[in-house]
Amino acid sequence: MKEKKKSPWAWIPSLYLAEGLPYVAVMTISVIMYKRMGISNTDIALYTSWLYLPWVIKPFWSPFVDLLKTKRWWIVTMQILIGAGFAGIAFTIPLPVFFQATLAFFWLLAFSSATHDIAADGFYMLGLNTNDQAKYVGIRSTFYRIATIMGQGVLIILAGFLESTSGCEPLKLNIDASPQYSQSTLFVPEVQNITEKDGDIHFIVNEAVVKIGTHGVNKDSLKVFMDSVVKLNQKNGFTAKEHTSNTLIIEKEESLWTKNVSKPLGNWIKTNFGEKRFVTKSEHTGNIALVAVWLSKRPEDGKEMVLNTSINRGDNSISLIHGERLAFTESNWNKPAYLIFQIDPKLTTASSAEYKGLSGNIPFAWSITFFVLAGLFIFFSFYHRVVLPKPDSDKPHEHITAKSIFKEFEITFRSFFKKPQALAAIFFMLTYRFSEAQLLKLINPFLLDSKDIGGLGLTTGEVGLVYGTIGIIGLTLGGIIGGFVAAKGGLRKWLWPMTLSMLLTIATFLYLSFTQTDSLIIINICIFIEQFGYGFGFTAYMLYLIYFSEGTHKTAHYAFCTGFMALGMMIPGMFAGWLQEQLGYNHFFIWVMICSIVPIIAVSLLKINPSYGKATEKESEKQ
Repeated sequence: MKEKKKSPWAWIPSLYLAEGLPYVAVMTISVIMYKRMGISNTDIALYTSWLYLPWVIKPFWSPFVDLLKTKRWWIVTMQILIGAGFAGIAFTIPLPVFFQATLAFFWLLAFSSATHDIAADGFYMLGLNTNDQAKYVGIRSTFYRIATIMGQGVLIILAGFLESTSGCEPLKLNIDASPQYSQSTLFVPEVQNITEKDGDIHFIVNEAVVKIGTHGVNKDSLKVFMDSVVKLNQKNGFTAKEHTSNTLIIEKEESLWTKNVSKPLGNWIKTNFGEKRFVTKSEHTGNIALVAVWLSKRPEDGKEMVLNTSINRGDNSISLIHGERLAFTESNWNKPAYLIFQIDPKLTTASSAEYKGLSGNIPFAWSITFFVLAGLFIFFSFYHRVVLPKPDSDKPHEHITAKSIFKEFEITFRSFFKKPQALAAIFFMLTYRFSEAQLLKLINPFLLDSKDIGGLGLTTGEVGLVYGTIGIIGLTLGGIIGGFVAAKGGLRKWLWPMTLSMLLTIATFLYLSFTQTDSLIIINICIFIEQFGYGFGFTAYMLYLIYFSEGTHKTAHYAFCTGFMALGMMIPGMFAGWLQEQLGYNHFFIWVMICSIVPIIAVSLLKINPSYGKATEKESEKQ
């Protein structure tokens, strides 16, 4: 009995949600959870950085996914393992050795997710004809981004909600910044004679509405003052002293590379091509304000009340720079702990932000959050077992032995590099994003840096709106529209328009760097255009990777392609910041535009079947 054809809409969105969620859980949610659990920034950065490794090396075991079992089997099985990984994290969070135990399960999660990516991308190519591959490439990218938003938004909100409902009443602080407030804030609020109060235990602040003037304060004076506040918190038993806080920093001798290559080369570039700009270094920085917090009564013996404070709503230009996590015990409940808020020095108009302090059962909150993820992936595994189509081409290799596996492994690697136009294809994969790879590293610094050094001087909150909202909308629309037009005319027809769209829209940053406009509307329009062009042009890139991967070992070959893609982003991005420092923003963006010649050359070398991705007459009639 012939299987009823299943709509791609039934499985592509859910499949790429399942692909994106574990990645964001490993790379982002883990960091937030460990921060809430009191792990130091040093340990978080060190150990979570290694979790990216499975995605880097996944091409090395992709041939096994291609050889053993079906892609459908790998998808369902990996989703079960991912669910088990999430459940393992949830079960081990309450343990005394939670850091080591959860890291072990995050490693399981990372390897399972990387393997799932291989199988899902391979299945996408097997389950769809070339026209549908082109049509839905934007949809899969969109739902991958939705997974990122879900992970960074919905799941964090869930954990926050559970924290707020499992502890005492949340602490709310309103921070108002205005040029009207000109009084000095470099003083420590005095809090004396703290006594137990009747009623339920709760947190008390010296003032619920904090006023900060938008005038700058002297950097040196601020540093001295902040050091004294940090030491006061340490004295009262609220914050652990950093291991390196009193360690002398010994100036290291320049390496041979720095002495003989990067420094003289940088000086030569700066002298001959650098932007000549007079820079006035400000002696002032953003103003600060202090808030004192203490408990209304003594907690039970052995019980710790942890206050985690973060922004709830409002302007991100008003930030909490000290006191995000404060632990109150029976020994320090009646001593004030100090939170330090600072405004962005570029903020000159009135603004405000609301901060919320939560004291709930943090292990409980995060355990429930990961149980939800575990349940979601168990659902995904059952759902995809039913809804995923069974393409005839999705078959495992027969008569597999250890010897044949290694033989096929060798053949897979060798066949990739023996494909027609392999060198041109690899050159394209490495260089198509040559300009964008450099630009992406400098977008946020350019938006944030002050105008006297060539930036736009936006506040942190404005950057969140411009790039995090308008930019994402442009990127998503570009990807979706790119997929649909490619499905109509095919990859070859749209390759050059997409390439030029991706490259020419970079000129918006050239325009912004020379005009340094104050208009937030113009800046938003420019960012939207550039991100739309990038999303539209990236469609051609993804389609070509699929096109080049076609053949016997398409799953493994696609993993190789994505490896070259990652390398093509990594290498240019490594030197982009150094180069911008030598050139200045104006000349750096000119350089980025010049670099557009490289991907244009790469595209001109490609030979693509005119019919690839293009709808046939029969398919067009169905559409």
